[in-house]
Amino acid sequence: MSTKPYKGFEPKWVLTRAPENSYRSIFRWGDPDFFKYPKESLYNYVKQRCGLTDEDFRQYNDDIGMEPVDFGGKYAPKIDPKHVEAIAAIVGEKNVSQSDYDRLAVAYGQTMYDLLRMRHRRFDSLPDLVVFPETSEQIEQIVAYVTEHKLPLYVYGGGSSVTRGVEPIKGGVSLDMRRNFNKVIRFNETDQTITVQAGMSGPKLEETLQNAPRLFGAKRAYTCGHFPQSFEYSSVGGWTVTRGAGQNSTYYGTIADIVVSQKYATPIGKIETSHYPREATGPNLNQIMMGGEGTFGVLTEVTLKVFRWMPENRKRFSYMFKNWATAMRAAREMMQCECGFSSVFRLSDPEETSLMLHLYNVDETPLGPVLEKLGYRDFERCLFLGFTDGEKGFSKNVARNIMKIAVRHGGIPMTGLVCKGWEKGRFNDPYLRDTLMDFGFMIDTLECTVNWSNMARVHREVREVCHKLPNTIVTTHMSHCYPQGANLYFIFMTKMQDEEAFRAYHATILDAIQKSGAAISHHHGIGKMFAPWLEGYLGEKEYGVIRTLKDYFDPDYLMNPGGTIGLDLKPEEKKFLREHKAYIEEPDGSQ
Repeated sequence: MSTKPYKGFEPKWVLTRAPENSYRSIFRWGDPDFFKYPKESLYNYVKQRCGLTDEDFRQYNDDIGMEPVDFGGKYAPKIDPKHVEAIAAIVGEKNVSQSDYDRLAVAYGQTMYDLLRMRHRRFDSLPDLVVFPETSEQIEQIVAYVTEHKLPLYVYGGGSSVTRGVEPIKGGVSLDMRRNFNKVIRFNETDQTITVQAGMSGPKLEETLQNAPRLFGAKRAYTCGHFPQSFEYSSVGGWTVTRGAGQNSTYYGTIADIVVSQKYATPIGKIETSHYPREATGPNLNQIMMGGEGTFGVLTEVTLKVFRWMPENRKRFSYMFKNWATAMRAAREMMQCECGFSSVFRLSDPEETSLMLHLYNVDETPLGPVLEKLGYRDFERCLFLGFTDGEKGFSKNVARNIMKIAVRHGGIPMTGLVCKGWEKGRFNDPYLRDTLMDFGFMIDTLECTVNWSNMARVHREVREVCHKLPNTIVTTHMSHCYPQGANLYFIFMTKMQDEEAFRAYHATILDAIQKSGAAISHHHGIGKMFAPWLEGYLGEKEYGVIRTLKDYFDPDYLMNPGGTIGLDLKPEEKKFLREHKAYIEEPDGSQ
């Protein structure tokens, strides 16, 4: 949170803890006692870029949600009481709930569409029963029961979904994994693996691994290496079923690289994948199950690779490039030089660079004017930052080679201030969203995967569509990088309060991503929000493989129904927008 007092007008930011059982305690991100609001220069920057004035921030333009959750008798559960009794017999009376608060707490995720609906008291989807399982065996019994009685079943892990992945469209039963389903099953230092229940949160996993000597008698501390921005409030199960990626994935890999094996409770029984690092035993069941987003069954246990925790070897770096084309060429060479990969590898385009210099306090240092004098101009220059991990010599060598390539492409070394500022805010920047949303200002994201050869085109075409909404900030960065390409991450910010207007705008951006030739998701997953585009992206015959798996595991379509990854959408609800282009572009934008 900002520490300097404002010199001019300051909005009345909400800086009080949300009351227990209130709407705000559900829709507000994260720690109820942590608050973050923009410093004055950032506040003024946002106003100027979005055509706003202080008048837009003099009063709350949306419901701030301090009232207790109370449906007033509306939205009564529709499930037969005999089913509640039967499931309570499996997990215990204390582990079932039909309260208004518990039902709403697992109804929505964290996309702007979800948050606006909650602020507007629009409850399109509510489960009839919330269950807090404790063991895999309990979940297996619940899945068997709902299969027998044809009840829809949903799973709520950490709740950070931005794709409507957890929304209980058809009511039924929702498993809330946060309360009880977060234990370590086993730790194997010899194999460097840990097996946990799917509800294990990111912080608890890392705390466990970094305290492995004390907890397990291990020889050293470990890390999983998986740090998404939602790290503090996302779960291992959520990472796995969506094929997620952490901010350190360029070195450690995405969750698809980190997961060793999985166990599922499905309508046809327990499914367990093997635990070997590599096999040539037909199609890989471990990868087939991953990404199913709960449509094949409930993920109960996950075995993960772990790595040595050596933060003392970390080498931070940041460079400024003159323009996006040059920065892309430098980044591609860094990823293709075969000198090893850094852990965090993040390149911001000119618009994001302009915002980041305000967000991470560089605008308050002499660096800004110096850069201008050297020809690194605002809205042209691009900020590149990151850090290395691993063995001391390896980490140092990777950083050295990055420096050589950056300088060769005209990159100016920046101080450690920039990277440290990013690290400090890497998990708490989402708190800014709620603070601004109280005044009707929205922030949301979309991301996609590109090859180096079509990166310039995707970046240009998607941003053009984003900017068709007037007075909108659209920032883009490259992250989660590979020798063959990277993830492009788009963040859009504007004055908006209507959930359907947001959904329409969001759809135009997804259309643009699809038409530009990019993969429609790198790590957010598909859920119900991206589902209409999936078959068009994959192709009809290719998508048929997924449908065949669904028919095998869940023939009655009871697992996460209502459109998740498009499996029960009607034909008219799908979007077939794939365009095949006969040309590619080089990273500098030339054809």
